[in-house]
Amino acid sequence: MQSTATQLCDWLALAANGDRAAFSRLYDASASKLYGVILRITKDRSCSDDLLQEVFIKIWERAGTFDRDRASPITWMATIARNSAVDEIRRRSRQLQTTEADVDEVPDMTPRADVAIEQKQAWRRLESCLETLDSEHRDTVKLAYLEGLSREAISVRLGMPVGTVKTWLHRSLKRLKECLVE
Repeated sequence: MQSTATQLCDWLALAANGDRAAFSRLYDASASKLYGVILRITKDRSCSDDLLQEVFIKIWERAGTFDRDRASPITWMATIARNSAVDEIRRRSRQLQTTEADVDEVPDMTPRADVAIEQKQAWRRLESCLETLDSEHRDTVKLAYLEGLSREAISVRLGMPVGTVKTWLHRSLKRLKECLVE
């Protein structure tokens, strides 16, 4: 069962007042979405499991600061999850101290010339196919797949219903697939 934005807002407000049952419903309704946001960034299930718990602690502590007039509840929570995951990646990279011996062992990650050419041709083909879409549909696809925004976040940014965003994405991806196969 998918929860509505109003339910999420209500649960956040109740959680801000210490209502554990409301927070539990909030967790059940949003944990999988937030886990996906975290996992996409960290690419590490164990780390994502730990971060999800930390994110919900932050949500519990900050629930009183949520403003339904500024963002949807899922966007607000996803932002906390995203920022926590990015902070974790930064923390990890600072911990990795490279020595001269390690530098000699680092493989060259530059793609081979033939692979680079294929990638560039594929990118040009995709850009060409993107140009066949209406500007609104093209922007929606770019927001979703290049900037990584959720449908809800796109809806807020473009000021249109989530259902419209879903439909545009579905139709646009179908047209892109057809264009790329040609």
